[in-house]
Amino acid sequence: MRLGKFTIFSGVLIFILILGWYMFLGFGPVKPLVKYTTLGLDLQGGVHVVFQAKELPGSPVNDKTMQSTISIIETRVNELGISEPIIQKQGKDRIIVEIAGYKNPEEAVRTLIKPAVLEFKSPEGELVVSGKDLKDAIESKDPNTGLAEVDLTFNADGTKKFGDFTSKNVGRNLGIYLDGKLLQNPVIQEPITNGKARITGYKDLNEAHRIAVLLRSGALPLKLEILEKKVVGPTLGADSLRRSVKASIIGVIAIFLFMILYYRFPGFIADFSLILYATIVLGVMIALKATLTLPGIAGFVLSMGMAVDANILIFERLKEELRMGKTLRSAIDSGFKRAFLTVFDSNATTLIAAVILYFLGTGPVRGFAVTLSIGILASFFTAITFTRWLLFLAADSKVVKNPKLYGA
Repeated sequence: MRLGKFTIFSGVLIFILILGWYMFLGFGPVKPLVKYTTLGLDLQGGVHVVFQAKELPGSPVNDKTMQSTISIIETRVNELGISEPIIQKQGKDRIIVEIAGYKNPEEAVRTLIKPAVLEFKSPEGELVVSGKDLKDAIESKDPNTGLAEVDLTFNADGTKKFGDFTSKNVGRNLGIYLDGKLLQNPVIQEPITNGKARITGYKDLNEAHRIAVLLRSGALPLKLEILEKKVVGPTLGADSLRRSVKASIIGVIAIFLFMILYYRFPGFIADFSLILYATIVLGVMIALKATLTLPGIAGFVLSMGMAVDANILIFERLKEELRMGKTLRSAIDSGFKRAFLTVFDSNATTLIAAVILYFLGTGPVRGFAVTLSIGILASFFTAITFTRWLLFLAADSKVVKNPKLYGA
């Protein structure tokens, strides 16, 4: 008898400790997780641009030149320090770029579409070296004047051509052009055979950095024209986020109250599973560096509904088993076993739809699909494992054993 009392006491104590610990763990990390989630264009502001590709002489619009253009844009975006951009091809000759959270999106767009054709020409207009002969370009400051400049390093072929020309043309000018515009026209003071040159005249290091990024990424093989541009201000993005979070909180509270009022103690257990579910979803999104958008929030709330639906199916089975006169533990075990296939089928079909949306959709649609997929997997896990474990723990402790508290 003592052993039985000790077992009951231990079960009650463990149950209370687990609930208290999980309330701390569940409610505690959700806010920091939200803080570290990457927000999309519609939630933090930015710019959405659709570029129309036009052919250049000797460079027609085809799959090869389009892929090369996209690669160069990706390089420029990454070197500008823009996080989580969306760059994708649309149709045969269009490119979609979404930049979220960057301080000056307009400036970023101008940088992306700049052709960046670098040329060194003789006074007669003869091409000496070009951007194709460039190995590296780095912004720096002149140690003597403190002015910003771009230091150039040529490859082996460029070094030879540059050295040969400067050796034969000491005292003459050498024009430096970027996209056909004369930047400088310095006089060659001595032969330059080390394969290095510099471009000066920038107002600050930021301007020099943008030019260095353009030169390192190389010239665009196609001309890009802005077909569509939509700028979302940070204020509008913050307002959308605030409204979305508010709506989500109201929805979650409504779900919590419904589950407790209708399913009583199992509903109370399900609410803790939903806290774990939210923690898992946000944690996985941060780990995958996924971007949260307005459609993504919709997918999150929808998958929470799926999580509740799974618990409802299980709890209805549980009530049926209790009405048949089974013991609490036996009813819990049978309820989960009988509901498993139904829960699995409903989650599997929704997951298939989410996968199709991801591979066939673009932009926000893919964000919705990602969040929904993560949510479905997390909800299935929490409903089948965590909820079941807590109910068995409660049954073994015999603290809540009245069938009425389980809705029967």
